[in-house]
Amino acid sequence: MDNSPASPFQPQPLSNADERTWAMLAHLSILLNLVTGVLGTVAALAIYLVYKDRSRYVAYQSLQSLLFQAIGWVGGGAIVGGAWTISALLAPIGIGCLFMPFALLLTLALLLMPVYGIIGAIQCNAGQDFRYWLVGDWVRSTLTGS
Repeated sequence: MDNSPASPFQPQPLSNADERTWAMLAHLSILLNLVTGVLGTVAALAIYLVYKDRSRYVAYQSLQSLLFQAIGWVGGGAIVGGAWTISALLAPIGIGCLFMPFALLLTLALLLMPVYGIIGAIQCNAGQDFRYWLVGDWVRSTLTGS
């Protein structure tokens, strides 16, 4: 009988193919938001928590996806909702009609978010390093501590 102390669990690193797959799925999780509203962020968070110790690449890509979705769906959704509310409230006096094209433009921008996530998924599946505009550099500096 071996009485040596048990070694702590060491997670096994992911293969390159598995890294690409999980990074791709983290970006594609944005599509869940179209059906459920917020489960895409939950999926990206789950991928981050499960694989953060096994792959820096997957950690970086999934955390980027999580933050992009949270900022876009929560923050963007609030801004779009506010723009439509202001337009509706001011419509009876005519000024609201001037805000409607702006509200529509914001809505279309919000609906283009999944396209950006799909582009990220395609690049990750090809093994490229994808970076979301504004979010990517902040996430990289957070993960590397620099």
